[in-house]
Amino acid sequence: MNQMFRPSQTAEKPALETLAGSVERVTFHNAENGFAVLKVHTRGKRDLVTVVGHTPAVSAGEWITASGLWISDRTHGLQFKAEVLKTTPPTGVEGIEKYLASGQMRGIGPAMAKRIVAAFGENTFEIIEVSPDRLTEVQGIGPLRASRIVAGWTEQKAVREIMIFLHAHGVGTARAVRIFKTYGFEAIRIMTEDPYRLAKEVRGIGFRTADAIAAKLGMEKTAPPRIRAGISFALQTATDEGHCALPIDALTRLAEQLLEVDRELIRTAIVEEIATGGIVSDTIGAETCLFLKGLYLAEQAIASRLIEQASGPPPWPEIDLERAIPWVEARTGKILAASQREALRLVLRSKVAVMTGGPGVGKTTLLDTILRLLVAKGVKVALAAPTGRAAKRMTEQTGLEAKTIHRLLEIAPEHGGFSRNEENPLDCDLLVLDETSMVDVPLMNALTKAIPAHAGLLMVGDVDQLPSVGSGQVLADIIGSERIPVARLTEVFRQAAESRIVVNAHRINKGQVPEPPKAGEESDFYFVEIDDPADGVPKIINMIKERIPRRFGLDPMKDIQVLCPMNRGVLGARNLNIQLQEVLNPNPASKVERFGWRFSPGDRVMETQNDYDREVFNGDLGMVARIDDEEGVLIASFDGREVSYPFGELDTVVPAYATTIHKSQGSEYPAVIIPVVTQHFTMLARNLLYTGVTRGKRLVVLVGQKKAVAMAVRGGQIKRRWTKLREWIAAA
Repeated sequence: MNQMFRPSQTAEKPALETLAGSVERVTFHNAENGFAVLKVHTRGKRDLVTVVGHTPAVSAGEWITASGLWISDRTHGLQFKAEVLKTTPPTGVEGIEKYLASGQMRGIGPAMAKRIVAAFGENTFEIIEVSPDRLTEVQGIGPLRASRIVAGWTEQKAVREIMIFLHAHGVGTARAVRIFKTYGFEAIRIMTEDPYRLAKEVRGIGFRTADAIAAKLGMEKTAPPRIRAGISFALQTATDEGHCALPIDALTRLAEQLLEVDRELIRTAIVEEIATGGIVSDTIGAETCLFLKGLYLAEQAIASRLIEQASGPPPWPEIDLERAIPWVEARTGKILAASQREALRLVLRSKVAVMTGGPGVGKTTLLDTILRLLVAKGVKVALAAPTGRAAKRMTEQTGLEAKTIHRLLEIAPEHGGFSRNEENPLDCDLLVLDETSMVDVPLMNALTKAIPAHAGLLMVGDVDQLPSVGSGQVLADIIGSERIPVARLTEVFRQAAESRIVVNAHRINKGQVPEPPKAGEESDFYFVEIDDPADGVPKIINMIKERIPRRFGLDPMKDIQVLCPMNRGVLGARNLNIQLQEVLNPNPASKVERFGWRFSPGDRVMETQNDYDREVFNGDLGMVARIDDEEGVLIASFDGREVSYPFGELDTVVPAYATTIHKSQGSEYPAVIIPVVTQHFTMLARNLLYTGVTRGKRLVVLVGQKKAVAMAVRGGQIKRRWTKLREWIAAA
């Protein structure tokens, strides 16, 4: 009886069928995991067949052979689900043309593909490979274009090989272009010899990717090179979170989670890493910590340079303030308060000084006064800020040219550093640095190298804001050392006190809950209460599309920025970007989909890395100007300057309808909307909310739960950063 109901062997695993045909179009391809949905022409079938399966790379026109099963999908109908999917380059004229026009080949669009294939037919690929000079026989192809097509072809072949190698080792292929850009034709040799180099040297590739390759190549979990690479990576992860070092126990725990090996092996490897000089052991307070060598030396160098710089007299003559103040007040039309006069006196008698304070305390007026007095005395002044927006604002406020720090130091892309340094210092008597809270240790190291020995340095910033996105907390450590003179402005002036944004920013900073306006009162600060985070999405969309433009006359695309405590969650930057893009840029004429995002003309975008070649930096905001399918590039405009990104290099660009508060540092927007919900509890801190609120010039709207706002205000600072700069300066 039982035997009758036992399923037969054949019922368990149906026999696989085979299917072959040419790819008409690639409906979807995820470069990370290789999943593809293809429309395929097969012999004997009039309609196109849908094939789903996994392949590292696929283009229209290619010939595929697949083995799998026919399935009926409830939504998509009949599909061929391939267990094995192989692609081969097309041989027929039609396939070759489709392949060339598929957007994989930079420099060839549909019209050019037609002309090339008309000239060379089935020999097209052979011509590009063996006799590329013959491409100039095609109308519209000159020697320059021919060489670009050949370069594109060669790169594409190499990138495909890398994709296939990664795929074979169970690793996503989205970063194949980045790997090729880093190692060129040596990529596969390098990945085979030392896969852990990828985690160190290729942006966007982490330890886990390198580790998966190493495991496939037969490396044991306990192999010393693996453990040493894991320790370096754990320390690098900590620096990505802003630390310059980690306590030895914290690093050991982090490496243990990452490597899944015995703690003793990790301790042994740490000792070896210290012996070879890759990492440095020292104390912060009473805690033994481990530093990446570069950051350790950078913090040390900043401290000794600042103390040395501060030790001499200022390079300007003494100024009689009793006479100078009335002179400058007559020119600016602004009367200095007693606290500002005191700060002015301190700054003018110090060669190196800090000026700090929140919104509405008169930092701009004081800076303008200092600069007018010194310029009148013939002092040569240079002005710098970390971002393009902050530099532009500085220029507008002072009437003097301000540059980004990167521009001021003159980028030298060939070695990834700067042209201005000890041998070639800046040409100035005083450097004024604005938004100093944003400056990280590597950038401060480069900047202090380039200041001439005789020159003064004035650092301006708001120390209560978030520290830099990069490693360190430079401004807080300089102030905390108590060795550099600090002018701390605290008095909020009458005009500023009329702004509820300013008043509430100071309330948040003191640990008090911000006050919304009374019912019906006109204000620049509002709180919109929601019970559930999901309710916030339609509310925010309605505010951006309807309410704020109608009431305040602001442009939804240009003037309103959503700032989120974090990326994750229904009210995180990632989800809000997807929702807002659909509403604000719904039916674009063209689009490109890469790395999980859609990009279209008109989209607001942000660069998330420092890109020295293109001269765009982490946090810079731009707008997609156009998409060139023929060249395979997206052109974005950053502050009126056009920047070109090949599709394969869009991994550092993200839509920016919503962004994190961290990434908004140094920027100001006419209006900001800040979702604050208990879902974000890990990130809710006073300096985070304070930084977000102080980004808004004309309007700030908090959308969220009262409990979450209270959590943020009570939350003090975001967790401590492990840095030694304060100690180095204090001890110098």
